[in-house]
Amino acid sequence: MTTTAEQLSATTLLRFATAGSVDDGKSTLVGRLLHDSKSVLTDQLEAVEQVSLSRGQEAPDLALLTDGLRAEREQGITIDVAYRYFATARRRFILADTPGHVQYTRNMVTGASTAELAVVLVDARNGVVEQTRRHAAVAALLRVPHVVLAVNKMDLVDYAEPVFAAIAEEFTAYAASLGVPEITAIPISALAGDNVVEPSAHMDWYGGPTVLEHLETVPVSHDLTGCHARFPVQYVIRPQTAEHPDYRGYAGQIAAGVFRVGEAVSVLPSGRTTTITGIDALGESVDIAWAPQSVTLRLADDIDISRGDLIAPAADVPPVTSDVEATVCHVADQPLSVGQRVLLKHTTRTVKAIVKDIPSRLTLDDLSQHPAPGQLVANDIGRVVVRTAEPLALDTYADSRRTGSFLLIDPADGTTLSAGMAGTAFAAATEPVVADDDAEWDF
Repeated sequence: MTTTAEQLSATTLLRFATAGSVDDGKSTLVGRLLHDSKSVLTDQLEAVEQVSLSRGQEAPDLALLTDGLRAEREQGITIDVAYRYFATARRRFILADTPGHVQYTRNMVTGASTAELAVVLVDARNGVVEQTRRHAAVAALLRVPHVVLAVNKMDLVDYAEPVFAAIAEEFTAYAASLGVPEITAIPISALAGDNVVEPSAHMDWYGGPTVLEHLETVPVSHDLTGCHARFPVQYVIRPQTAEHPDYRGYAGQIAAGVFRVGEAVSVLPSGRTTTITGIDALGESVDIAWAPQSVTLRLADDIDISRGDLIAPAADVPPVTSDVEATVCHVADQPLSVGQRVLLKHTTRTVKAIVKDIPSRLTLDDLSQHPAPGQLVANDIGRVVVRTAEPLALDTYADSRRTGSFLLIDPADGTTLSAGMAGTAFAAATEPVVADDDAEWDF
């Protein structure tokens, strides 16, 4: 007999984030997903019902299932990123419910940075607004492979098909111009439950999947073994004991790819080449290891290696540079200015750096570049050129979300200033791809 634990271990995991403008219904949608998929504990639901009754609401306010901060409940908004874990028989989920306020757009960067899918909500009455475009731009910059447009509050526009079609066409054209590879539009009412978990009886003109059906069936891959092999060194192990007098190992988590005993590797940024003589994993020697395993590599030669160095196959090394060109999402309240001294954190390496130039700032309305803005303020997206004091082995973000990303940090107090993505900003514009069930829609 198959146990529940065995069933869950056999299912795939989907990380996804929700985003949208204030009052578009993100938290209500998440609450509806949790409630209707039977993922809410009895005491949680009872607590929500009690709070709702104290406010004079007849039905439980499902948004309270995710608005965990007291300030969020009092204001009826989401401030922090709320993470929720739930599962169905077909898939496990890690959900990041991100805030809608403009000043909290930076939180979406956090929530979507590891997501395979982003759900962008739009109020059917308001259509695509600036914050919608900002969230689409962030999803595109972070190379989130799947985007769902959830046109919410369809009950407030009499479930009108033309309203949904117009919003879906506008958003899909915009997201496709950013290079988002797949866009699925779904008309919903999170409050009433239409097309969230169960199909809507009010929108027989829509033949596509519900939100949960799409989340359960969208293809995702966590296989990093086909990516460029990268091993950031976290710690050098030298016991120098009687049992292990000459042991020297380099410990860390494999960021991507596969490493094998006998393989020729280069240590960056020095460029020295050697061979893997052993791999230790969980106290045992193995012949092969792959991402995201945490292992210790043993090398044939005594090379000067320390925390922050990168080990990669000798035949497939990333470029080493001291001039980093990237797109950043500025997340701090204090601006980022030309000439500013910062720390740049890339994988396990942190180096001193200076902002040499800010060539442009992205204008979200028409995706034009505002040249030479001089500085970036909170929630701005712009191009930067950073000169580092020490060379970095840096992939482009398009090649690797793990080793192509970095943080700019204030050296004075450790505040994170900007989240950076090395290389070009957006993927090439694509023809929009919609789900097969929606093939009749001409978006």
